[in-house]
Amino acid sequence: MAEPVSISRDEVAHLAHLARIDLDDDALDHYAEQLGVILGAVAEVAQVAAADVPATSHPLPLLNVFRDDVVSPCLTADQALSGAPAVEDQRFRVPRILDVE
Repeated sequence: MAEPVSISRDEVAHLAHLARIDLDDDALDHYAEQLGVILGAVAEVAQVAAADVPATSHPLPLLNVFRDDVVSPCLTADQALSGAPAVEDQRFRVPRILDVE
């Protein structure tokens, strides 16, 4: 596990002030400890990252598996609406679920 990094209560209080979060004394102590552990883990990862290792977003190479967009014939509006139980103004008519216009 990563070694905690020291972050003071005053630094946590300053961050809370910037974020407009009101923290009591117990919360400041609690978050100072937690943020110290998080910063320690980040520092540990930074030590492992070597300059000769390229940055990656995924451990395996990804290929684009999408097909090319090809325009093809499709249904007309009348054909698409022909099976609808209710139509209004060239649109599907559905039951109202909200009382808002």
